[in-house]
Amino acid sequence: MKKINAYAAKEAGGTLEKFQYELPEIGKEEVDIKVHYCGICHSDLSMIHNDWGMSQFPLVPGHEIVGEVMALGSDVSGLKVGDKVGMGWNSGACMHCNQCLDGKQHLCGSSEATIVGRHGGFADFVRGHWSWVIPLPKGLDMAKAGPLFCGGITVFNPIVLSGVQPTDKVGVIGVGGLGHMAIKFLKAWGCEVTAFSSNPNKKEEILKMGAHHVVDSTKPEALEGITGTLNFILNTTNVTLDWNSFLTTLAPQGKLHTVGAVLEPMAIPAFSLIMGEKSVGGSPIGSIALTKKMLEFCVRHSIYPTVEEFKLEDVNKAIKHLEDGKARFRIVLKA
Repeated sequence: MKKINAYAAKEAGGTLEKFQYELPEIGKEEVDIKVHYCGICHSDLSMIHNDWGMSQFPLVPGHEIVGEVMALGSDVSGLKVGDKVGMGWNSGACMHCNQCLDGKQHLCGSSEATIVGRHGGFADFVRGHWSWVIPLPKGLDMAKAGPLFCGGITVFNPIVLSGVQPTDKVGVIGVGGLGHMAIKFLKAWGCEVTAFSSNPNKKEEILKMGAHHVVDSTKPEALEGITGTLNFILNTTNVTLDWNSFLTTLAPQGKLHTVGAVLEPMAIPAFSLIMGEKSVGGSPIGSIALTKKMLEFCVRHSIYPTVEEFKLEDVNKAIKHLEDGKARFRIVLKA
């Protein structure tokens, strides 16, 4: 048995407290990771508050993990002790269903989530199946890499999934933890990027990220001014918006894609889709292979999330900083 030191919420909405638990003998296909850094994602907050009704307490959050391989099961290949690795929202997949065999392990019906029914990365060690323990490419900055394993792949996957071209004009709704990474990816992709923001004070900061234009999403006349111009819009917010106004900014055959977990039904007028052959879609994270490609893309173009670093023992201070809307733009805990 391996004793793990962690921070856990004992009840929904609770403050994180020091917590110890034991891991059994390592399984044949499992990997133990010594955590060096772990990002804080808004999904961690949702799990702490049990917003999605699937949290189990005590809960050790943390699913943007970067660290070092310390132990391997007997059937693990492709990894060795000492490798620098990362692990995100998923910590396992069956590896035999149609989705897994088709290289879409993130859609596996029996996949294991890192903080659902098990303990995550706000700890000194975390365990996962070898399939989702991803080696870091040479040259990747470990201190900033954690958020790429959830927030990063969440916004990178739709770019590939939707067939976005470098000649496209694209939009990003919301410039926060997800949106700022989407802007950086799309700029490097070669697109003309329009950022939709409700905070005019962010304009100069958003332009420095790589956006070509900033549109005040609270002003209907601003949206009307770009009617029919965008090929692709990525929504990163989790609030209800006037979706039809954004659909009107799409060019014919344009796509509105959401990765923001909007809890209310999205009101999409049928004729707004039909008349321009437009479409609406969504996605979770991305496959193992695409995550590796994203990491290589980040190294090639020096793309990293903008992060603020806290010590792991200051986790509650870091969570409050995020809940107060002060994070610019992702928070990383250093173990």
